[in-house]
Formats: sequence, structure tokens, C-alpha cells
Amino acid sequence: MGQYKKFWYLLVAVLIGAFSILGYYGFEIYREAPPIPKQYVTEKGEPVITHDDILHGQTAWQTTGGMQLGSVWGHGAYQAPDWTADWLHRELTNWLDIVANQEYGKNFADLNDDQQTLLKSRLTKEYRGSKVDENGTVVLSANRLAAMDKTAQYYISLYGDDPASKVTREHFAMKDNTLPSLEARKDLAKFFFWTAWTASAERPNTHATYTNNWPHEPLINNVPTPENVIWSIASVVFLIAGIGFVVWIWSFKRREDEKDPVAPEVDPLTKLQLTPSQKVLGKYLFTVLALFFVQVNLGAIVAHYTVEGQEFYGLDISQYLPYSLVRTWHIQAALFWIAMAFLAGGLFLAPIINGGKDPKYQKLGVDILFWALVVLVVGSFTGSYLAIAHIIPEEWSFLFGHQGYEFIDLGRFWQAVKFGGILFWLVLMLRGTVNAFKQPGDKNLLALFFASVIAIGLFYGPALFYGEHTHLSVMEYWRWWVVHLWVEGFFEVFSVAALSFIFVSLGLVSRRTATVATITEAALFLIGGIPGTFHHLYFAGATTPIIAVGASFSALEVVPLVLLGHEAWEHWEMKQKAPWMDRLKWPIYCFVAVAFWNMLGAGVFGFLINPPISLYYIQGLNTTAVHAHAALFGVYGFLALGFVFLIARYLRPNTPFNDKLMKWGFWLLNGGLVLMIVSSLLPIGIIQGYASISEGLWYARSEEFMQQPLFDTLRWVRLVGDVVFIFGALAFFWQIFTMVFFKPKRIAN
Repeated sequence: MGQYKKFWYLLVAVLIGAFSILGYYGFEIYREAPPIPKQYVTEKGEPVITHDDILHGQTAWQTTGGMQLGSVWGHGAYQAPDWTADWLHRELTNWLDIVANQEYGKNFADLNDDQQTLLKSRLTKEYRGSKVDENGTVVLSANRLAAMDKTAQYYISLYGDDPASKVTREHFAMKDNTLPSLEARKDLAKFFFWTAWTASAERPNTHATYTNNWPHEPLINNVPTPENVIWSIASVVFLIAGIGFVVWIWSFKRREDEKDPVAPEVDPLTKLQLTPSQKVLGKYLFTVLALFFVQVNLGAIVAHYTVEGQEFYGLDISQYLPYSLVRTWHIQAALFWIAMAFLAGGLFLAPIINGGKDPKYQKLGVDILFWALVVLVVGSFTGSYLAIAHIIPEEWSFLFGHQGYEFIDLGRFWQAVKFGGILFWLVLMLRGTVNAFKQPGDKNLLALFFASVIAIGLFYGPALFYGEHTHLSVMEYWRWWVVHLWVEGFFEVFSVAALSFIFVSLGLVSRRTATVATITEAALFLIGGIPGTFHHLYFAGATTPIIAVGASFSALEVVPLVLLGHEAWEHWEMKQKAPWMDRLKWPIYCFVAVAFWNMLGAGVFGFLINPPISLYYIQGLNTTAVHAHAALFGVYGFLALGFVFLIARYLRPNTPFNDKLMKWGFWLLNGGLVLMIVSSLLPIGIIQGYASISEGLWYARSEEFMQQPLFDTLRWVRLVGDVVFIFGALAFFWQIFTMVFFKPKRIAN
């Protein structure tokens, strides 16, 4: 440890403290999750909805694609409504009309202001006062039961093939008979009712609902809580303080940085003979770019579904490739190709760290892992299709088909296969690098890289910590361990450590500078990133402390991201340090793009939706899609592409990059992403945000609002950005295809 002792102490302290917070408040999620009552009953005590009905409804919802078709509690797709907000508003307006007709002989909208105020007061009292008694039972009034029944009929019709709902299904990009079984549709409605009940009933001994008054629904006074506002202000203060603190420390400490060494005259890595395990990585690179190209085209189909609903330029494809399935494939393909690129990057680095040697059977292991990944992709995609098409039995859907949860959709069996593949990669990495610890010299950077590899191998495990009928709040906790902590946390640390190793191995950065920077950056990312996981759970049935922790630490997540201009400049300078670095300029360009999009997509657009008061109004709107596209592709996508082209450079040393092709690919991808955001996603998101603040979330996601001509135009305009992006992906794909499969041409320099 030696000269780095204080940096290691800082990192260890961050990990212990951050995971203690995450674990402690994780138990809070378990303790305070909204109850699923044993039964809902009439005023006479007759059962109407049981605990098992709700759980079966949850399963039915999962078989339709779950979060890939609309959203629940704000998490999921953006095309169809948020079913929680939608059900709640429909039930409330049905109640008002039923009571208004009973007492005044006319609909609620036709009453005078005094009459409306009186009924809304009674409505608020009944809904917010709905409680679970000591027997685990909730009593429902006759008026509420009538409102529920009328609301349920709408969903039973919508999810079936009722001609009366045909146009609505087209607007929501739903296929006919999204859920063929009538019994399943009835229980699906009961599940939607339960999510709406948690969003309207006050948590005992508080004045807020189980979802912290989310969604915004003026009819029953669902407005932001005082705690929401307080911790939103606090998050901005923490952000400013964090940025100031880091700038001060950097300004005073940078003079202590060791000067970078003089770049060698020849690329040091070219002096190493490729090992057998490195030589077979070409198929990884091709598969990464092939999946990338497929994923981009699937994204274009998803976007087009928002225009034509059930058709693709006049062809009705929804019955075979419904929106929920294509969106599932689109997201899963992104996760697969990005993860595969990271795995390939690690496998390429392992022999370099090991002194240019492979351990026994390493090549065989790399080959086995590749084909296991191919089986995983094909198997999980097939399972998703069979589940959403309802070809496999419902009881098999969660296991082999579709879990229904965004980003971790693949069936549990395929999830286990994926975890097994990651653990196998971990074994390959460890056996390929552990001998390096026996060599003389500074091992601190190696230790951090080693630790990041172990973290990637193990932290996908929480994806297996919930089941088909696990409470939605608990599932969300573990889901975000994977989506946020595994991806945004430990993949970030791995990428920093890997890039540091690369630049040290190239002789461009001193080992000490790289080690200090890597440990420090890891601490900065994780101090906010680990407890910051809770910012996804503000309104997922959590309590006020979750809002406090999530808001405070997610603000700190942004601190290192807004300061990435310096890192981008350092990467840019790398290509100027030696003539031979020109061979690596396109991977360097990708790493510069990573820094830019990390600042804009993850930092600026991330903080746009992070504060509780912001997320209260815009969770589940197109503003979320802005952050998702800019961060997932802009950061992890370009990072993965950078790794791919870096590896390709050494696998095919005599095959030059086609500068014209790479230039078009790079700028078309960046330009296409910008066009998607500024021409469609962001404008729609801002307009939706205004509607959510002024009317309610139900309105911002409603059929009426989303089908206005302006939005239709903006969605068509997005086509320009999509096409530009597709051509960029095609250029990059063709470059890697020629490098992997075509006869090499000798590079002049």
C-alpha cells in the first residue's frame, strides 16, 4: 500500500459507509413496503379482491411485457400510460360521476363550484383514509366498488380484442389480445387497482400516501410533500458544495502530480506477441458491432410504433412483433453488446497484465464463454417472444420467458445463465492476472483493477434476489442494484481502471499518477453512486428517509461528472504524445465522447430528473428517455466502442482504420443522438412536464394529450435523427467487419 495508503483508506471508508447506508435503508424498504391486504371487502364483509388475486394479476402483467408496455409507479415504457396514474384518475372520476348522479342527477362536470368542492372533499377523505385493519382487510364503499368495476371494464376491454378499444390500442402501440385470457385480464385489473390504492391511501401516522403522494393528482390532493421540497433544495446545495470541494482539492493537489513520462518511440504493446486467447477475440468484436446494429434498428421500429401504433409504414406487424417485444429486444441487445465489449476488453488486458502469457486452457475458456453468450442472446430473445405471444404457459413465463421488469426482462433461467457466464469470465480474468501479483513493482493499480473485476463478477447476483411474486417495492430495490449499482457503479470503476492500465502500458502516463487518479475517481463515483441508488425509489412505496438519502447522495453522483472536461482534454492530448498514437486516434475519439456525454447525458440530464421535486412531476415522461439515451449510449456505448476499436487495432496491426468511414461513423452517431434529443425527446418531455405540473401525470401520459398533432409531428421529425444514427452505426459495423474478415493491408507507418 505504501505511498497510496491514504487513498486506499479513503476508498475503503467510502465503500464501508456507502454500503452500510444502502443496506440499512434496504431493510427499511422491506419493513415499510406498502401492504398487500389479505382481502378487500364490501361493507357487508364480502370478499371482492384477495391477496392471491393481486399476485396473479402481477404475473399476468409480467407476461404482457410488464414495464415494456406503459409503466407502473412511474417505471417502464413511455408510449402507453402509467397504469397506476391512469387507473387512479379513471376511478376517481368514475366515483365523482356516480355520486353526482346519485345526489344531483347529473354528471360531476355539470355541477356548480360549491357542489364540486363538496364532492371532492368527500372523495379525498374516502380515498386517502382507506386503511388496512388489524385483520389485514380493507373495507370498500358501494360507490367505490362501482367506480372500480367501471374502471376495470376499460382495462379488460383494452387488453383484449374488443373493437371498441381498437383505436386506443393503436394509440398505445398495443396488439390485439395483449392478454388473451379473460380471467387473467380481470386479475390484471386488480393488480392495477392495488398500485393505485397505494398511491391514494395514506401511510399510517402520516399525511402522505404509501408512494409519498405520487402521482400528482389534484382531485385527492396528491401534491409534493414538504419533505420532498426540503430534500430537493438540499440536493442542489449538496451538488454546489460537492463541486466546490472537489475543485478546491484538485486545485491545491494538482501541483503534487507526477509528470507524465516521455512517450516511447514505438508502441510498447506492439512488442508483445498476441496470445492464443487474444487472437480469438475477433468474433467478440464482430458480434458486438452486429448486435449494436441490430439494436439500433430495433430502436427505430420502437420509435416508429409511437407514430403508427400497430403498423410499420403500413404493415401491421404488431401481432408478430408487438411494441413490448421489440422494446425488450432493443434494450436487452444494448445491454448484451455493451457488456460483451467490456468482457472482451478485460480478456484482452489479462494476458498483458500477466506478462504476455496465457494460463493453460485460457483460449478454450474464451471460446466457451463466447458461445455461451450467443446461446444466452438467442435463448433469451426467443423466450421473450414466446412469453409475450403467450405461446408458453403462464407459469413458465417468469422462468423462461419475460420477467416484466425493465432492463432485467430476460427469464430467470436466462438470468442465471448470464450470471454463470459473468462468473466464468471472472474466473478467466482472475487466473489470467493473479500471477502478476508475484512480479516485482507497484501493484496498487493492479489491485484496484482486480477488485473491479471481482465486483463486476459478483454484483449481477442481486438480479436473482427476488421472485415472481416478490413485493414490487422489494423487487425495485434489487432491480436497481443491478441497473444502477452494477452498471453505473462498478462498470464505471472497471472502465477507469482498464483505461489507466492501457495508458500506463503504452508508456503515456506514470503508474503513480494513474494509480492515484484511479483510486480517487473510484471513491468519488462510489460515494454518491452506491447510496444514490435510492433516487430511483422515491415513489416506489418507500418512506421519507429514502428520499433524504437518495436526494443527498445522487446529487454527489453528479459532482465528478460535471468536471469531466479535464479528463476529455487528457484523453485528447494522448494522441499528440507520440506519432504512433495516430493509429489509436479513433479509440481516443470514442473516449473523449464518453467524457462529453458523461457530463451532459449522465450529469446535466441526469440531475434534471434527480431531485425529488423534479422526479415527482416528470418520472416516466420523455425527459427520462433523454437521460437514458444520452447516458446509456453516450457513455457506455461509446466506451464499449472505444474498447472494441482499441482491441481491433492490435488484433489486426496491419489493417488501417478507414479514416473517412470512421469519421462519418463517429460524427453521425454523435449528431444522430443530438438530433433525437433536441428535435423530439426533449421538447416532448418538456411539454409533458408542464402538463404533469398543471393537470397531473395521468394527463401528461394520456391518449388525448399524446395524440395531439404537435407530438405526431415531433415524432416524425425524430426520424431524421434515427436515420443519421443508423448510418453511423452502419459505418462502424462495416469498419469492424472489414478488419475482422478482410485480408489485411499493411499500414504505411
